[in-house]
Amino acid sequence: MDSLFSSIDYWHWWILAGILLIIEISAPSFFFLWLAIAAAITGFVMLAVPDFGWEYQLLTFSAIAVVSITLFRRYQRANPVVTDQPALNRRGEQYIGRTFTLTEPLVNNIGVIRVDDSTWRINGDDLPAGSTIKVVGAKGVILQVESVKKQA
Repeated sequence: MDSLFSSIDYWHWWILAGILLIIEISAPSFFFLWLAIAAAITGFVMLAVPDFGWEYQLLTFSAIAVVSITLFRRYQRANPVVTDQPALNRRGEQYIGRTFTLTEPLVNNIGVIRVDDSTWRINGDDLPAGSTIKVVGAKGVILQVESVKKQA
């Protein structure tokens, strides 16, 4: 088994880096990219120091992978992605600020409204049918609403 690991050369690491890049392209997650970079750097270290033992190769690969992933996560938290549609995957939040007319009364602070092509549960003060409401928040799949008269 030791002879199998002792025959690892720099190009083995570069092949591993290529395979990890293919995996990253197939399933983009920005995780395999950092592993691929670590494998490529380990290959360059092997090219510079051909007698690098396999234990040190694995240690180098592991250390570079952990450091690069940690640095990327820290960078990502410090510089969040700015988008023109921040509520794209949070459908309820897309309705915040819109006004609707109740077709059914809000009873016991619970009701239902029709929004575009779907029906949403709403939560707010009791109101009769025909009242105008404004969506002020979303908690999961329940829209939080207020009467428009309250805000005037």
